[in-house]
Amino acid sequence: QVQLVESGGGLVQPGGFLRLSCAASGFAFGMSSMSWFRQAGPDRELVATIVSDGFNSEYADSVKGRFTISRDNDKNIVYLQMNSLKPEDTAVYYCNTPWSTLDWGQGTAVTVSS
Repeated sequence: QVQLVESGGGLVQPGGFLRLSCAASGFAFGMSSMSWFRQAGPDRELVATIVSDGFNSEYADSVKGRFTISRDNDKNIVYLQMNSLKPEDTAVYYCNTPWSTLDWGQGTAVTVSS
């Protein structure tokens, strides 16, 4: 059974940082590109993607230079380090494959506010 469990969200002041984690199980994680998405309104936005071996990643322009995606294939976890957070980063964050092929997890809520 495929399972994605996101964690690490919370309330943070502008300029602060958070590290999100996504624990994955039930599929060939080590062979899958993985992505982080976020949703603050009706649409879900692709934030960052990392390839299966972790050597390449891509970012949305809105987070480039502030967010870093990484993964641990031994632990089946994908991370999102978020620095210099802005109020517009407020959203519920989810992980999935870049093509959203897996059932969505519950997400983890990030609120950036003073």
